Amino acid sequence: MRLVILDNYELASEWAAKYICNLIIQFKPGQDRYFTLGLPTGKLPRNHPESYHSYMWNNFFKHIDIDPNNAHILDGNATDLQAECDAFEKKIKDAGGIDLFVGGIGPDVHIAFDEPGSSLVSRTRLKTLAMDTILANAKYFDGDLSKVPTMALTVGVGTVMDAREVMILITGAHKAFVLHKAIEEGVSHMWTVSAFQQHPRTIFVCDEDATIELRVKTVKYFKGLMHVHNKLVDPLYSMKEETEGDWS
Repeated sequence: MRLVILDNYELASEWAAKYICNLIIQFKPGQDRYFTLGLPTGKLPRNHPESYHSYMWNNFFKHIDIDPNNAHILDGNATDLQAECDAFEKKIKDAGGIDLFVGGIGPDVHIAFDEPGSSLVSRTRLKTLAMDTILANAKYFDGDLSKVPTMALTVGVGTVMDAREVMILITGAHKAFVLHKAIEEGVSHMWTVSAFQQHPRTIFVCDEDATIELRVKTVKYFKGLMHVHNKLVDPLYSMKEETEGDWS
């Protein structure tokens, strides 16, 4: 497990972006070789302004070179939700698995919508949301709790654990206790992100504020490895250079 500690939110975000960029370029994707990036999901209609599909399209997909047909997001309004979940798992398998799963942590230490009590071997499914999650999402609905979904389709902990690599982003003092539970205490289904202590390639990226609940020894140890971690993003590769290298 790696813990990368940056000074602030902006630097943590930049480091994570550079890492993902380098990982994809070194993978050398092509017409018949896809890099599969895994992300959480939701349950609102895809054209709803606060749906996960809208959020990802406006903040990510429309800014990168991706065929919309290759962006697979669970349809929370499908007629048969179980069939939708099963089909999503099959799509992941047919794609050769997830190369990198990127996610954040909820206020009760959950990954995706795998709330406390979720099985650590769970698969993609319909999940009832905890009140803490509903309250956290109310800001996207003008604070009106009646508009916040109470259920969501989500990848399972086991689904994410099957990814070849997992990146978890944690920023802000309000996530300090969350980070502590995720990496400094034992694995528990009540803190589902803690499961990734046992993943062979997990990288937690955080800012300084998120470390205030960690032990001094923990912070000092991982800061002492920053010279190693920074080699993962410096130099920053470019697709053009990789392509030119292949032709030479």
